Formats: sequence, structure tokens, C-alpha cells
Amino acid sequence: MRCLLFWLMITLAPAAGAQDRSGEFDYYVMSLSWSPNWCSRTGDARGSPQCDPGKGHGWILHGLWPQYERGYPEYCKTAERQPSRRMTSEMADIMGTSGLAWHQWKKHGTCSGLSAAGYYALSRDAYGTVTRPAVFRKLNKAVRLPASVVEEAFLRDNPGLSADMITITCKQDQIQEARICLDRDLAPRRCGPDVLRDCSSPSAFFDAIR
Repeated sequence: MRCLLFWLMITLAPAAGAQDRSGEFDYYVMSLSWSPNWCSRTGDARGSPQCDPGKGHGWILHGLWPQYERGYPEYCKTAERQPSRRMTSEMADIMGTSGLAWHQWKKHGTCSGLSAAGYYALSRDAYGTVTRPAVFRKLNKAVRLPASVVEEAFLRDNPGLSADMITITCKQDQIQEARICLDRDLAPRRCGPDVLRDCSSPSAFFDAIR
């Protein structure tokens, strides 16, 4: 038993330590959150300015996440300076709030090997590489739809994507996010097996833009 425990400690130690090495990862996952669903599920109760009437947010940038082929690093040690309030507030147009921009830097951006300014610039570039299907902005009331319909809309409007490069997630029987896998140059690539976990709901809630 002691030999087994020792072997496990030796085997697992490098994987745990890898999470502290900023800049060492395999690819990015760009997460796009359907803002109306997040607001109805969480944001309204928090009084988030992202959910104020008239904001008109649809697919917002939840984050750009460094990813391993399996698993991901988080809260990495970095010598880079923390982002200024101006930096985070300037991301609110595509991320909903400056608070989300700050959290994404702290949890994921520190693992990118970039400065805060560089990470936010790359995040904005990544957001611009993907066409958010206009059809969803035309919905004037909440609907229920298969999660596969959301994926098909992204694939139709983004010819460079294939089904193994995107996954649609659900939470509490609601469409939650579209997660798109990108290489370090922001070109679409196949997602790792732990990312490709599509929501299989045949009738997921999809709220309309406010």
C-alpha cells in the first residue's frame, strides 16, 4: 500500500504543478454565454448591470480559456501586472461587466503567458473571429429548442467550423454556452475529449434578448 501511495504521489505531482506554469497549454476554448439565459437564471437576482433593460446583450464573451488536451490550468502564478480598472471596464461591451473581465484574467488570463492588456486584446480578437448567428437576435419571445439547433446555426454561419470544434452546454435545462476551440493563433481546431460534451436536451429554454 505504501508503494502504491508513493507511486501515485510521484505520478500526479507533475500534473498538479503544471497548473502553475503560465503560458504552457495546448489550445484555447472560447466560451460564449447566452446573456438572456444567464440573466434569468442568475444575473437578475444579483442586480447585474449586464441585465439592465435595453442592454441588448446576446452571445457575450464569457472567457478565453487556456486548455490542455485534457483538463486546464487555472489561477497560474504570473509576474504580469494586474489589469487596471480602465482595462476591465473597456471589456464590458463584449463581456457584459468589468467584473467578469477581472475574474477571467485572474482565473484564466494568468495562465496565458500574456500581459493583461495582451490577454484582453487576444480575447477581443477571438470574439471577432466567430459569427454569432443573427437568427437568435430576431427572437422576440422565449422558446424551447433542441441544443443541436444552436450548434447547427453556428456551423451554418461559420463555414470554418466543424461539429468537433464546437460544443453547446446547458445548465438547469437552459442553453448556457457555445464553446469553440481555437489554436494559439485563433484558428478553429478540434476540441479535446473533455470539452466535447454537447447538451443532449431536446427542449432547452432559450430566452429572448431584452
